[in-house]
Amino acid sequence: MVLSKGFEIEIYTGTPQGDIVGLSDKITSELDGFMREPDSRNVEYVTAPFFDYEQLLCGLLCPRLKLRKYLQKLGNYTLIPGSTLSLGGSDKFLRSDPNSAYHEYIEQTYGTKVVTASVHINVGISDPEILMRACRVIRLEAPLYLALSASSPFLDGKASGYHSTRWGLFPQTPSYVPLFTSHADHINWVEQQLESGTMQNVRHLWTSVRPNGDRRPYDLNRLELRICDLVTDPIALLAISALLEARLLQVIDNPNLDPLIKSSFSPEELIAITTQNEIACATSSLDAQLIHWADGRTIKARDWISELDESATAIAKQYGFRCFLSPLQKILREGNQAQRWLQLHSLGVSSRNVITQAISSIRERELELEDKLCSSLVA
Repeated sequence: MVLSKGFEIEIYTGTPQGDIVGLSDKITSELDGFMREPDSRNVEYVTAPFFDYEQLLCGLLCPRLKLRKYLQKLGNYTLIPGSTLSLGGSDKFLRSDPNSAYHEYIEQTYGTKVVTASVHINVGISDPEILMRACRVIRLEAPLYLALSASSPFLDGKASGYHSTRWGLFPQTPSYVPLFTSHADHINWVEQQLESGTMQNVRHLWTSVRPNGDRRPYDLNRLELRICDLVTDPIALLAISALLEARLLQVIDNPNLDPLIKSSFSPEELIAITTQNEIACATSSLDAQLIHWADGRTIKARDWISELDESATAIAKQYGFRCFLSPLQKILREGNQAQRWLQLHSLGVSSRNVITQAISSIRERELELEDKLCSSLVA
């Protein structure tokens, strides 16, 4: 049994020089499959859920190729990597829909802290109680996926001190979200938040991981990992997703793999630990010193991921997706995007030159993959 997987991709548009330009009103009115965010400088697309990684790769890549063609028609515009307003513009919010009351609320409440780009990874789990247990495990291991994906070390042209500035500054909402002990517990909690106004609607649950479905919080069918920065290399994103899928297959197979059973800490202590671990990974990503939820030992993020990868490799081999997991080793060896960018920056390369080099690199990567895999699917 493999699980269905899909992505929600938020990405910035702008110039080849790295300046981010708001074009979402034009994109969403003229291109099917793209949705606007509250700020006009990024745009979102969603892949269909697939069981097969080759299909998922095409689902990830083909809309980007279509968007690139459209941006070239508009002018000399391109896609901008990174998850924050790397080179400037964080002083103002550029509304994509001036008539939206929800967008008005977001601008007034959060400002440009939410003008970010990211990837949300959705994995199908239909049993609500297994889904809740999976959310408990992945909530406590979500910092590891942030460590792998960090891609926002710059803000307004300067190194911010974070590897993931996006997650370091992002307003998680509500401010305290417990580990849900059951589906009923989750339903009751969400209803309370909606009644008290700490959540404006069922989508207004901005935490590292959440259960998702067609009629939240009642009808749920997938886990949504929301912590990841935007990963522009599709092969790296599939590797991170393969690690998540392998871990979820372990959770499904072992009912005792549950922090409420396996951990020596109380649920409240576990939330405090994972909050601390998220801050550490937002700051230092793969080099962060973390506290393991099971036994409290201190462990470097890179080493914890290596431990998970070892058991995940056997599962991925069993289910036929080992080749998609194996590029994870390259991330562990060479660093995530933020670390590679900061390495260049430490050698004297300006933040603008780092971003412009990355713009060229992701375009070359897309062309390489298009030629290899799915040129036949792009009209």
